[in-house]
Amino acid sequence: MATAPYRRIAAEEAFSTPEITSRYRALLSDGSCNDRAFQSLLGFYLTSNEPRVKAVFEKMEDLGATRLADMDATGIHHQVLSLGSPGVQVFDAGTAVSLARDSNDYVADAIRRHPDRFSGLAAVAPQEPAKAAAELERGVRTLGLKGAIINSHTQGEFLDDSKFWPIFEAAEALDVPIYLHPTGPPNAMIEPFLARGLDGAIYGFAVETGLHLLRIVLAGVFDRFPKLQIVSGHLGEGLPYWLFRIDFMHSRMVAGNRYESVKKLERKPSEYIRQNMYVTSSGMAWEPPIRYAQNVLGVDRVLYAMDYPWQFVASEVTSMDQMAIGDEEKKMFYQTNAEKVFRL
Repeated sequence: MATAPYRRIAAEEAFSTPEITSRYRALLSDGSCNDRAFQSLLGFYLTSNEPRVKAVFEKMEDLGATRLADMDATGIHHQVLSLGSPGVQVFDAGTAVSLARDSNDYVADAIRRHPDRFSGLAAVAPQEPAKAAAELERGVRTLGLKGAIINSHTQGEFLDDSKFWPIFEAAEALDVPIYLHPTGPPNAMIEPFLARGLDGAIYGFAVETGLHLLRIVLAGVFDRFPKLQIVSGHLGEGLPYWLFRIDFMHSRMVAGNRYESVKKLERKPSEYIRQNMYVTSSGMAWEPPIRYAQNVLGVDRVLYAMDYPWQFVASEVTSMDQMAIGDEEKKMFYQTNAEKVFRL
């Protein structure tokens, strides 16, 4: 990999702990988790004998030689590590709280061993919002983690519900972002996706997480927490493409009092997406939508991610290096935007 006048920072790079992987296997074997997306995705990845599939979880649990070798081979200087989907959010509350804490200690140890190569985000258990806020504070202040990772809905509940807002309050007070990473659609919406194999990364993730992001905006979260920053992968899960229509239809709904739950906001929905969100290129190594996101959101709001090890394609770094943008914009994309939002 040729040298470049920037550091390539990959901002959505997953890991798991052996303990959490073991707990996933237990949930699958005893049938105690009725989350159909969990059964579909993890049921495949943790039972398949196909070599490529088995390699994903082997790499997920490696925060040492194998991961570093893959980074070196593809020119990635630094990874921002986060607990992979579904994280701790499929477990009962007590188990989730304990596993989040253990996971954060685990990743912090890896960062201490390789401080130039890794940073990390704190896992939290939204099942217990006050404890999640406390764990985020411990993760940031004690362990040196750079924000929170939340793998979208928690057993069908979304963060626009005000009972979860202590997590937003803590993130704003700590001046760290929340990375809202996809998980599969909840049981209430998954059936049409499963019928054609669309529940996962091919489409269901984007629909579920785009919905989640928009619910957060329309609930007035950013009016209540104006300094809060949320990071979204996959170039914003489709929302940048919809900004005009979202603004137009939201204004019509408010004017017509169509839904009691849809209130007037202090700004247009698109303004919150432009000013309170960052998007990464994870899973979207394609110049046209990257350039489009830079155009509508700003070059200071789009940053690089590989989505390792789920979508580990070595050639994508070369294609990103060759994008027809200026050297300063390329440095923002790869390096300085990540340094800014995660305070690296």
